[in-house]
Amino acid sequence: MFKEFKEEIDFGGKKVTLETGKIARQADGAIIATCGETVVIATVVGAKKVNPETDYFPLSVNYQEKYYAAGKIPGGYFKREARPTEAETLISRLIDRPIRPLFPENFKNEVQILPTVLSYDNENEADILSIIACSAALSISGLPFKGPIAASRVGFIDNKNVLNPTKKELENSKLDLVVAGTKDAVLMVESEASGLTEKQMLDAVKFGHESFANVIKGIEKLAKKASKEKWKIEQKDFSKVSKKIKKELTKDLEKAFTEKDKKKRSDLISAAGDTCKSLFKDDEALLEHEIMTQLKNLEKEIVRTRILKSKKRIDGRGLSDVRPIKCQVGILPRVHGSALFTRGETQAIVTTTLGTSDDEQRIESLEGLKRQRFMLHYNFPPFSVGETGRIGTGRREVGHGKLAWRALNSSLPKKENFPYTLRIVSEITESNGSSSMATVCGSSLALMDAAVPIAEPVAGIAMGLIKEKNDFSILSDILGDEDHLGDMDFKVAGTKDGITSLQMDIKITGITFEIMEKALAQAKEGRVHILNEMNKTIKSSRKEVGKHTPKMEKIKVDKKDIATVIGKGGATIREIVEKSGAKVDVNDTGEVTIAAANDETRKIAVQMINDLVAKPEMGKTYKGKVVKVMEFGAFVNFLGKQDGLVHISQLAAKRVQKVTDVVKEGDEVSVKVIGFDRGKVKLSIKEAVS
Repeated sequence: MFKEFKEEIDFGGKKVTLETGKIARQADGAIIATCGETVVIATVVGAKKVNPETDYFPLSVNYQEKYYAAGKIPGGYFKREARPTEAETLISRLIDRPIRPLFPENFKNEVQILPTVLSYDNENEADILSIIACSAALSISGLPFKGPIAASRVGFIDNKNVLNPTKKELENSKLDLVVAGTKDAVLMVESEASGLTEKQMLDAVKFGHESFANVIKGIEKLAKKASKEKWKIEQKDFSKVSKKIKKELTKDLEKAFTEKDKKKRSDLISAAGDTCKSLFKDDEALLEHEIMTQLKNLEKEIVRTRILKSKKRIDGRGLSDVRPIKCQVGILPRVHGSALFTRGETQAIVTTTLGTSDDEQRIESLEGLKRQRFMLHYNFPPFSVGETGRIGTGRREVGHGKLAWRALNSSLPKKENFPYTLRIVSEITESNGSSSMATVCGSSLALMDAAVPIAEPVAGIAMGLIKEKNDFSILSDILGDEDHLGDMDFKVAGTKDGITSLQMDIKITGITFEIMEKALAQAKEGRVHILNEMNKTIKSSRKEVGKHTPKMEKIKVDKKDIATVIGKGGATIREIVEKSGAKVDVNDTGEVTIAAANDETRKIAVQMINDLVAKPEMGKTYKGKVVKVMEFGAFVNFLGKQDGLVHISQLAAKRVQKVTDVVKEGDEVSVKVIGFDRGKVKLSIKEAVS
């Protein structure tokens, strides 16, 4: 019934199994990939017809983790997997980025890749296995994919590179790096590091690339046995169109790409586009996007040739020059920390907000429920590029935010040294190249303005590449057009001494390690320059948090008193919050954190908690209030919410006939603790006044 094919691959001492032919047979390509007890299915389907109006390659990758894979039932009302989590979105991007450049430029068929985690053993990570599975599925599908690719994760533990470390091992690692590529070249790098040198990062990338060579061989073996018939791609001849555009519009575009102002340059390019359309308005056989593609090719040729031959960029800068930088802090009066970072025509308003542990983000995943103390949210509104459009959080926002998060995470103080929960928000107000790195710089400034004691300031820079055969130029601090028309987007963030985050995407079939080494060295020069400019505004964290920042105080209560502080259904802690105005968190160890905007509020909350958990001392006298009168005595509230009984015999030195002859409800009295009876406190008025 089934025509099955299987390949077993040794991957750094672990066995990876790739199988096809049994499951999802109607897909163009389907692979079951297994490592340990982690199992992923990856399917590939390509549309057989092209939408004639499509002017881009419609590739979609949707990675999904099924909760049953880890023996879990999803939370929430509906009890089924909902919209993609942030982690799923990031892994979808991780898979997409090395695959996309390996399809022909003229291929416009829609391709959908669906990697799904079916089983998870909490040891063998599904992201790397998914990249491998998707690559294998594409390699057998018949689609015009110039792969295969593979990927690996690299850690740096005890000064050694470690291949595919476990989650536990990563806790002690100075590096979490994912590298993907073909057998000949690197296509994608994503990493978080704790201040590693350029050489250490490059060595880690080389190590990761060399380590997955055997995986690529295994995929190639499987493809030889199981590949479907190769798709035939129709090639249209646009040479006459291209020649005409070149003749009529070269001068206009050359003029446009000498204009330094982005808006003026865009207007000139737009005018050239209108002229281009008019040249072919009578040719009904040509679609508009086909004409504009040829114009884009001419734009690319003009910019790239100018950079390679004259070493001059669009805005007139040298290859390694960084655009003018302007920094400001404390720009918003009510927020806890704020900064405005402007680099050329890229700008970010960044804020830091400090909260309590109750503000930590709760994340549900296959590993279980986690709490995250540091959050960074990146927003890219359409006005930042002078356009109208969608408002909301998409894959771009999630990806750029996570990149900045990785860049800053290693510089943040430990919770025990700085108990606040941190949320950074980056609002991109202008964009012309590398708003994610502007976010890193602005975030570092905003953290220091908020008095967060970061280890060192962090800055980021985006590097570009123009490569034709053996000739290449590396560009520092790339413009949007240089990113669009270039061959590489290489973002490097770090302190003055080391790298904290690195992300590289290649738009061609790969680059050499020589190019990468030069790019890293040039990036360091740029990063240090940016840090020096930031230091002119603020060099280190402020000593005191701002007046609007909640002040924190921690007190310890006995574990037995936790329930007392919280109260039934949280009633007591709510009362404390309402009466004091402070924010109160209690953890399982009995540590109570009080956060308040001012000292008075904080002191009220602390006093209320201390009163709740205070223990009456034998022989000590307290001030109290009569709360209830009975025939046999009076109940007095004397310590927080604690009541004690003054027996009628302890009301006065003389014999008392009637309790109300001595005290009434509401009377304020002095009482002395004279004993305890099965958890109840015995009080005396007569001994207190004697």
